[in-house]
Amino acid sequence: MSWKFAVSTLGMPGVPVREAARVAREHGCHGVELRVHPDEEVRPGMAPREVAEARRLIEGAGLEVACLAGYVKVCAPGSDASAVAELRSLVELAGLIGAPAVRVFPGGESGADGPARERIGAVLPDLERQGVTLLVETHDSHPTGELARRLVEPFGAPETVAVLWDALHPWRTGESPAQTRRLLGEYLGYFQVKDARRADSWTPVPPGEGDVPLADCGSLLRSWSGWVSLEWERAWYPDIAPVSVPLRAAADWFERWRPE
Repeated sequence: MSWKFAVSTLGMPGVPVREAARVAREHGCHGVELRVHPDEEVRPGMAPREVAEARRLIEGAGLEVACLAGYVKVCAPGSDASAVAELRSLVELAGLIGAPAVRVFPGGESGADGPARERIGAVLPDLERQGVTLLVETHDSHPTGELARRLVEPFGAPETVAVLWDALHPWRTGESPAQTRRLLGEYLGYFQVKDARRADSWTPVPPGEGDVPLADCGSLLRSWSGWVSLEWERAWYPDIAPVSVPLRAAADWFERWRPE
């Protein structure tokens, strides 16, 4: 069993790829999780030469791209054609930049699966051709391992369609880390380290300073191999500390719990 450590650029909003790679390298990361957003250097519709330059900078720093964190909502009402086109674009970008996975959100209505199966199914050939895994995050309408697995299990291919376990959301909605780990089973494809305090309306805090049982998560994950990434939501909470503060704490957590 082995882990690789990454940091999400969500914690460095607007920071160029070169600088994000430097921060990641200085804190012992093996890779970066790239937020794909119009406000970022890595964004939808990038020109191929821009993608090649971003890849060169990351690989030149001795790092890998752990994941592309996209914002497609696979369960959301609306145009299937638009959602599938956005998914295909994200998967193509992953292939060009060398990312092994893309993150999507459920984004449905109160646990309703909606058109998720059809939308994900439409891009299965693209995922297989690029060698990319689609990761549905435990988030919004499907915050638990139980609900997220329901979206990916019909495909029966965890190497192609799996779940990203965000440490906060399943636990916050009443599912213990032990339950989440058991429910996800072979469909666990990625883990995000995150901590927050209930009393502060779930404002992010550095790992180990909040209420999320990260020690339980670490213990449960030691029999698993994959990417572990710090998600620090400074894009949404601009007054929280710079990413270097939680990244030091996340690196300590990683070293404590990673498989020997």
